[in-house]
Amino acid sequence: MLFSLKFKPACWVVFAMALTGCAQQPTTPFINPAFPPPPEKPKLIYEGTLRSSKDVQEITLADKIKKIATGAIEDPLGLAKPYGVAVKNSRIYVTDTQQRAILMFDLANQTFNIFGIEGDGSVLKPLGIDISSLDEIFVADITAKRVVVFDLDGNYLRSLGNETMFIRPSGVTVSRNGQTIFVVDTGGLDSEQHRILVLDAKTGHVKHIIGERGAAPGKLNLPLQASVAPNGKLYVVDSGNFRVQAFNTDDYTFSHSFGSLGRKSGNFSRPKGIATDNDSNVYVVDTAFGNFQVFNAQGTLLLFAGARSTSGGPAKYMLPAGIDVDEQGRVYVVDQFFRKIDIYRPAQLPPLGNLPKF
Repeated sequence: MLFSLKFKPACWVVFAMALTGCAQQPTTPFINPAFPPPPEKPKLIYEGTLRSSKDVQEITLADKIKKIATGAIEDPLGLAKPYGVAVKNSRIYVTDTQQRAILMFDLANQTFNIFGIEGDGSVLKPLGIDISSLDEIFVADITAKRVVVFDLDGNYLRSLGNETMFIRPSGVTVSRNGQTIFVVDTGGLDSEQHRILVLDAKTGHVKHIIGERGAAPGKLNLPLQASVAPNGKLYVVDSGNFRVQAFNTDDYTFSHSFGSLGRKSGNFSRPKGIATDNDSNVYVVDTAFGNFQVFNAQGTLLLFAGARSTSGGPAKYMLPAGIDVDEQGRVYVVDQFFRKIDIYRPAQLPPLGNLPKF
């Protein structure tokens, strides 16, 4: 189903007008940004943008009447400073460092939820997030120095690690079987512990440690995020070395790396978020470029999408951070500055319905 454009009401007038609905004025047809742009054949097409609960929860006429009569309806809950994103079964989970919470947008059921704000599952500064094949959500909390685990409805299950294990846990990704997690410990300027901790996903037992601070192959300098691909490789954003490094997940050995400091396509300036798709292609967000680049498993550049902007707009970014790719190949990109999630679809997929535009 083609998704419909949202129109802004021509006016907010009187109570009677709220009952009948304000007149809608036509807008110029929206052309979705596509990448690569014409005249090349597109591979990814911008679909829409999520900002708050109202983007998935429709405000009914009864809600409007209640709002006018009693003022009882709460304002929409929106993104404040989003960072990481993980998607499964049309549910989009986003960490928000300012609200100290995880926000969930359910596109299929048109519902919204916020969790991680109370009890044992409270988070202080959630960053990286991933969802396992066993339907468990893992969130790296850099301030609490632990990984918090929830079910798909946001119910707290357990936490892994503590301040003696981690220095600055900023990212987390899960093995394909859901039994092992890889926690990115960014370390710090005065620390040599720039590494990936391999933990049992149930007990938190440390199975292995990958890397230490350095620039040689297999060593890390301020790693940020990671993703496990179907090809069995663990891809890590090695931000201080301006590259992505790949490790084997069976024996935790170094495989290969790609990228270098520069301003050209295929280079990195401030790499941050990372994701992989069903074909083991690697998607890397670069905050300085204001875009994300797509590489094949060996590191050959396939595509880049988005552009840096101070005014915002579809596929425009100031501080892009997290990225994820869902089961169908849709791409979800978080921007901290514009407080949004942009959604792209592969050109061969039909559009989603009811997605708001920028």
